[in-house]
Amino acid sequence: MGRHRFLYHLTALTVSAVWGVTFVSTKVLIGAGMDPMAIFGIRFFLAYVGIWIISLFSPGRKSLWGRSLKDELLFVFLGITGGSLYFYMENTALVYTQASNVSFLVCSAPLFTAIFTLIWRRFGKGRFVEGLEKVEAGWPLVIGTLLALSGMALLVFNGSRIHFSVKGDFLAIGAALCWALYSLFMGQMTHEYGALYTTRKVFFYGLVTILPLIGNLGESFSPAILSRPEVIFNLLFLGIVASLIGFIAWNFAMDKLGNVTSTNYVYLNPVFTLIFASAFLGETMTAGGAIGSLAILAGVILAGKSNIDNHG
Repeated sequence: MGRHRFLYHLTALTVSAVWGVTFVSTKVLIGAGMDPMAIFGIRFFLAYVGIWIISLFSPGRKSLWGRSLKDELLFVFLGITGGSLYFYMENTALVYTQASNVSFLVCSAPLFTAIFTLIWRRFGKGRFVEGLEKVEAGWPLVIGTLLALSGMALLVFNGSRIHFSVKGDFLAIGAALCWALYSLFMGQMTHEYGALYTTRKVFFYGLVTILPLIGNLGESFSPAILSRPEVIFNLLFLGIVASLIGFIAWNFAMDKLGNVTSTNYVYLNPVFTLIFASAFLGETMTAGGAIGSLAILAGVILAGKSNIDNHG
């Protein structure tokens, strides 16, 4: 069982590395002239087609609907928090601020996940409480939270930043909050329905709920952009590798490791983002931004330490 648990941790780590690169990939597509919502729409469309192909040749549930109306509405919620709203905020944030900034701020998701889990276990009830990890409300969580919030303040309100960058940073924090809400319920739904089926539902409702925004693209999107090799490569990477394979693998790891332990791996995203953003986008970071980024990482790691010790 120990070897299997190691493989679950390795899966979460690998997906985290891939998702760290997606910030750079999306930024490249925005620089090529693609609208953030068009990027999300094509990304999830590719993933949705791919997951249906896999589902047709795989054992397991193939029904279009969940077992109850409550479960179906929860799938809608997961499609919004882990799909449309999350990527709307993340992709739009990349329009206004650096890829590395967005990545560091989104990596606060494990912190919010731990806090939301603590609250839900205290005041919630039913099967979704039973499916959550136990979170220790001790000093590591308190100090880690304060440290991470201080880091966010340094990164967002750096004196050299302009208004639009602040807008982008707050959108990135909103994306982190969305992912934390997604993590509250996704593990239990994956446990009950399976990673393949649950991921397919997330892709479907993510697409459905983003359609109103995609419909407003109009003149801002030119199909000619899709003829450029770098655009095709990055869209395939985002749709097939990061979304199709990444979401299935991540939801599987979350089911096996728990919602808090798995989400703790998100704090490694910025490491890979920073490396690729420096190499391909020429991004740099101010001293204040670097201190804030380190504070976020340290705070998130400290806040999740007790869970890593207990469940790792």
